[in-house]
Amino acid sequence: MALISLKSFHLCSPGAPASRRILMTLSKSLSFVSERRKPQSYRPTAVRVLCSKDKCRDVFCRKNHVQLRMRSLSVHESVHFCGDTGSSAKADERWMDERVFFRTLKSLHTSQEIFKFLRSLEVMSDIMASGALQRISEVEVDDDGLKNPEDVLENDVFRALCFQFEFESSKLSNSGLLNALQALIKLRVDPQSTLIACLLSESEERLANRKLTVDNLCSLGESLLELKGPSCAMLEQIVSRMQEKDIENWSPREMAMVYKILQVVVGEREQYWDLLNRMNSATLTLAYQLSPKFTSVILNSLVALHQTQVVPLILALCKHSVKHVPYFTDDELVSVLEAFLFFGHREQIFTEALEKHIPKSIPTMCPETVSKVMQYFCQKKILSKPILDAVAEGFISNADSFTADQIAEYIVPFGTLNYLPPNASSLFKKLETILHTRFSQFQPHALLNLLHSCVLIQRYPVNFLPKIFSPFFLQQLQAQPPGLDRVVASQLTQLFLTVTLECPFYKGPKLLPKYQVNTFLTTHCFLDVHLFKKVKSGLLCLLKKRMYFSSEVSTPYFYTIDIEIKLDEEGFMLPATQCEEVHTRIALCVDGQNRFCVNSHNLLGEEAIKQRHLQLLGYKVVQVPFFEVESIKSCRRMAEYLHKKIFPHTYGHGC
Repeated sequence: MALISLKSFHLCSPGAPASRRILMTLSKSLSFVSERRKPQSYRPTAVRVLCSKDKCRDVFCRKNHVQLRMRSLSVHESVHFCGDTGSSAKADERWMDERVFFRTLKSLHTSQEIFKFLRSLEVMSDIMASGALQRISEVEVDDDGLKNPEDVLENDVFRALCFQFEFESSKLSNSGLLNALQALIKLRVDPQSTLIACLLSESEERLANRKLTVDNLCSLGESLLELKGPSCAMLEQIVSRMQEKDIENWSPREMAMVYKILQVVVGEREQYWDLLNRMNSATLTLAYQLSPKFTSVILNSLVALHQTQVVPLILALCKHSVKHVPYFTDDELVSVLEAFLFFGHREQIFTEALEKHIPKSIPTMCPETVSKVMQYFCQKKILSKPILDAVAEGFISNADSFTADQIAEYIVPFGTLNYLPPNASSLFKKLETILHTRFSQFQPHALLNLLHSCVLIQRYPVNFLPKIFSPFFLQQLQAQPPGLDRVVASQLTQLFLTVTLECPFYKGPKLLPKYQVNTFLTTHCFLDVHLFKKVKSGLLCLLKKRMYFSSEVSTPYFYTIDIEIKLDEEGFMLPATQCEEVHTRIALCVDGQNRFCVNSHNLLGEEAIKQRHLQLLGYKVVQVPFFEVESIKSCRRMAEYLHKKIFPHTYGHGC
């Protein structure tokens, strides 16, 4: 372990050649990001750096970085690694216990407080110094980057720490070296600076010499992912070293970090599959110990690595995610929900935890997270009234700041789940206002999904349909993936049918026949084959002959009817093939569980609009929902049930 002395290291006077060399080297090593976000690209830019005696020279740095103006450091502002100080009695007197140091450090909440604290110390270890840098990164870095660049990067104590970490890197402990590297990356130190290059070089040498522990390897891997991304060659070296380690002794943090590294280096390479399989087995026993962050990281990695075969591990992680719901950050919750969607898993207790936590958290959640929550409930067909009501309130209050895609993602689930919140009037008034002012911002397919979801719940966007049915918009739909496929054409056709049946006052453009489908494509409401056979058997028992009903009947109105029965004017049944003298058409809707929201008797929007339209087209719609017949076992009792549903006026009087 290297030691740092705050008072024993003296620089020569600014005019001395040695001092000038030190300052010029230091100015080369300390270039930092000046903007509050990580640079997306680097292009060399010549800038001027002021050296001692106002002499100037040009150096190359990178775009979005600036060189600091260096001044000579005073005795009390310099730090020094004192390799021989730690053994002296005098050093022991000046030494602060590390536990006390880190406890004090944790109580400080600004960089200035931390710098003041460091000035009060005479000697500290490299681990303490790197810990100070890490604490500075914790209090000064947010999602937008470094909050107060000048206060941190131009502070003399900070510069002196960086100077010592660069020029004494070989004397650092593994933890001191890697913690400092990690902190400096978070503080947006220029990746091209000699400071970072020196620390990376030392790290690479120790990696090659097998001097790093599992914890060290994880810290280095995390830094490399942040600094260089998944293409960094050193990541593969780290994984190779990990294969030599005993997985059973890894901590939750180490396990999560290795998953994160494997996520970007495995690909199709078989040499890492054995390590991944061993990790999957070990993680199953660790699942209950995982923090919200590590649970999210591992689930995200399992998705990226397509680990669909590790069902016990996925179930364990999903189960243990429940207790973390109130503590997930927005990004962590998004990763967990994406994993649940990817693996097709649904836990009732997880839904209950979301229903308890999400409604009160929506005002502080970022829109992307709320969109993912809505996507989860929509795809899982879960009707959560508390969450949908809270989302509606949030939309009314904040929708002006949402992107066009977010607006669609908020609204579409209401139509899919066939639910109108208590404030539906205000909700759709807000939506209409936004569409009037921002119509051109919506991508064609997102806009179509949005307007189609509105008609599912009887909210009619008649003011916007002329644009939707225009040749220009249809060309836009066709030009963007997935183009005018059957799903898109079904949505367009259903919009057209809706305004024809439900908005007779609409006089705008119509949808041209070439864009219409012959039969709607159902995405959720497929026929329940088992229930269908059960109903047909009961119907045959009731009607005696198969000729009196037909099944899966295509209509001229784009819908397919599950079972159709025809009656003449006096109410007598007609053969299914007869087309003359038909007075009444009965449409039996055999609604299995997949046509309802999960654990609910609420029809999905897709089925609700179908039954509504069939009624408007003159059919007598008779619903046969699964929950009414699932307890019926005999064919005779099924026939009695159908008699009462279809012919209620003759039930009990014989027929």
